[in-house]
Amino acid sequence: MESVLPRTTTLSVVIPMFNETAVIPALVARLRPVLDALGLDYEVVAVDDGSRDDTVSVLFDHGRDWPQLRVLRLRRNSGHQAALTAGMHRAVGQWVVSLDADLQDPPETIAEMLRVAREDGVDVVYGVRADRSTDTVFKRNTALGYYWAMRRLVGVDLPAQAGDFRMLSRDVIEVLRRLPERAPVYRLLVPSLGFPSAEVRYDREARAAGETKYPLRRMLALAWESTANFSAAPLRLATWLGMSSFLLCLGLIVFGMVAHVSGTTIPGWTSMFVAVLLLSGVQLVCLGLLGEYVGRIYATVQNRPAFHIGFDSRDEVPDAQPVARSGGISRTPSFDSTVGVRG
Repeated sequence: MESVLPRTTTLSVVIPMFNETAVIPALVARLRPVLDALGLDYEVVAVDDGSRDDTVSVLFDHGRDWPQLRVLRLRRNSGHQAALTAGMHRAVGQWVVSLDADLQDPPETIAEMLRVAREDGVDVVYGVRADRSTDTVFKRNTALGYYWAMRRLVGVDLPAQAGDFRMLSRDVIEVLRRLPERAPVYRLLVPSLGFPSAEVRYDREARAAGETKYPLRRMLALAWESTANFSAAPLRLATWLGMSSFLLCLGLIVFGMVAHVSGTTIPGWTSMFVAVLLLSGVQLVCLGLLGEYVGRIYATVQNRPAFHIGFDSRDEVPDAQPVARSGGISRTPSFDSTVGVRG
């Protein structure tokens, strides 16, 4: 099978997707006119992150009328950042834009990003959210807390209110491909590279359809990944806790000696019980933090891939494959007339 999609192109738009059936029609209706109006060759790399709904089938339905649409399907749900990594590693554009499918980051901003990148001669253009009034108060406050904490813990020159909506040059993409990061957090990793950058501000919109894929637990997981991947602050916290417990022990020893000399009776069992609990608690906290880093070392030594690609519509046509749905197992169609493929 030979693909009609070019091996190189000017612009690639990478869109991670997980159970986004409801929003795909609105996404295509807004994104395609924007890209067509640019007057340059482009591709759209839709990365299905192991969706359990009809995301892949709907993408292929739209792809039959949109030759530039390319479907990249992961065999299992690997997470947003892993899906983004798969898309960027497979993208062939000289410029690569990462965009979420929910349309909260407007596709119309891509044209402005490309203009700024070319006129200013920069390698990175960040999409910065100037207005987040469509987000809940909780989401806005947690976002502010995240960026505040990352600047102090990580020390990266992190653009305020910049998420995963950004444009990267081919030079940046090639550097990212060579990095040994197993679980990259791009909103911190990209600024740390030091490439010339610019910002494009926009108003964040409400989600077009479907449900958010970033509940509280995922936001907490992102905060932890950001901290552990880019900072030794948790280990320093363990050090400070150890020093504090040591000083407290010295104080208890002095207090015990003074009490002994003065003839004051101190219940030995109580003091021993409190001391053991205190020291045990600090040791457990320190061991837990150290265990997190040992676990990362272990995962790195194993060198397991962060994602597995099931197929790429640019290279091959998949046979009918089972798709898990509520109520049983159905099968996706055999895409003999799939977009971008001719035999």
